[in-house]
Amino acid sequence: MDLGIVGKRALVTCASSGLGLAVADALAREGADLVLFARNAERLEEARSTLLGAHDVVVETVVGDMASPDDIGRLRAAVRAAPVDVLVVNTPRPPSPMRDFLDEDDDDRWQTAQRDQLDAGLLVLRHVAPLVGRDGWGRIVGITSASVKEPMPRHALSTIYRAGLQAALKHLSHELGPRGVTVNSVAPATVVTPTFANFHNLERRIEATALKRAGRTEELAATVAFLASDPAGFITGQTVHVDGGRSVSLA
Repeated sequence: MDLGIVGKRALVTCASSGLGLAVADALAREGADLVLFARNAERLEEARSTLLGAHDVVVETVVGDMASPDDIGRLRAAVRAAPVDVLVVNTPRPPSPMRDFLDEDDDDRWQTAQRDQLDAGLLVLRHVAPLVGRDGWGRIVGITSASVKEPMPRHALSTIYRAGLQAALKHLSHELGPRGVTVNSVAPATVVTPTFANFHNLERRIEATALKRAGRTEELAATVAFLASDPAGFITGQTVHVDGGRSVSLA
């Protein structure tokens, strides 16, 4: 399938490793030029070199912290000078180890989770989302978590704050729809990442999926790339679960 994004310009946050880098790779494979945003300059440059070596696209980088108003101000200025067609909002990981709600008795963990899981994403959406899209075409995709639909054990901080981010994305789908900008979210669970081996009850989590296996980052990234595509133009305000059928609800 031709995703229709050759020559489109895509901004991916938290793009220096893990899911963010996998998403950037999937978009570049479809011909999209990239703007990578992350706070670690060395890893960001490594990601840029890797992508340039694999794909014939333009790859630019902006170093910054998603939760820093000053850094997001610089990012906004860069996007205003060179508009983007696609925005993928990926946020930092929640504090480790994951815990249940009543076990979260450390205020610092709550503050860190709110900063990274909610505030950072909202800051990007508030300041960059209004600039996304040219000529009646734009795509915004947020990466949240399957726990926003069915809360998972030991995911209290991720569930609570990412649910807030998902609510913001739903609001934006109606506000930006008249401009031809779609807004969706991808909600993963049991997808292999650098911290996957540290998950609590890993075997039980795999067994809870309908497919009885863990997901690959490439599978998540391909879903994001499709939602960022031209054929997905009539999909907006939706949450696509990439969890191997872990969710057991009907809707």
